[in-house]
Amino acid sequence: MHSQLKPFNLPDAEVYFSADFIPAPESNLYFDRLMQEVNWQQESIKMFGRNLPMPRLTAWYGDRSYTYSGLHNKPQLWLPVLQELRQQVEQASGHKYNSVLLNLYRTGQDSMGWHSDNEPELGQQPSIASLNFGGERRFAFKHRTRKDLKPFAFTLTNGSLLLMQGPTQHHWLHQVPKTAKPVPPRINLTFRCVNS
Repeated sequence: MHSQLKPFNLPDAEVYFSADFIPAPESNLYFDRLMQEVNWQQESIKMFGRNLPMPRLTAWYGDRSYTYSGLHNKPQLWLPVLQELRQQVEQASGHKYNSVLLNLYRTGQDSMGWHSDNEPELGQQPSIASLNFGGERRFAFKHRTRKDLKPFAFTLTNGSLLLMQGPTQHHWLHQVPKTAKPVPPRINLTFRCVNS
């Protein structure tokens, strides 16, 4: 485990965080490259019997297909910029990743609701490495069953790395809530290992 990654004291979880894993100005250069080079898509998801546009843009790259929220993602070929970032994240986390989901949050109204990354093809105790560039956003955890534990929130900064592994996805949900404050666009990459 990379020395920059500090553990969060969350029960039933293994969560580590580094606020400046990739320092500026390098993180700003990565943001610009990802904005230009990634094939961003506006996907729709079925909610309440209707197809609604997802509240963010997404892209899926890697070696495996992946299904979440009823969306089947066929992988696009790794871009050099994604290969570079994957190598840095693998060195820091000590895990190997074969795929990455990218999210582009254009404004504070783009968001991600409560969920966990617990799809069967990610395995029993998946390692999810979340790399962030651009505008700062709040990120929150809440325990699935323990009402005595208050939700825990913190700020994802430009160039930060969040690592969730072990039993985290079984016991905790996480989200990126909407905000009324004006915020710059943010790009998030979640590296994962998908088992076919």
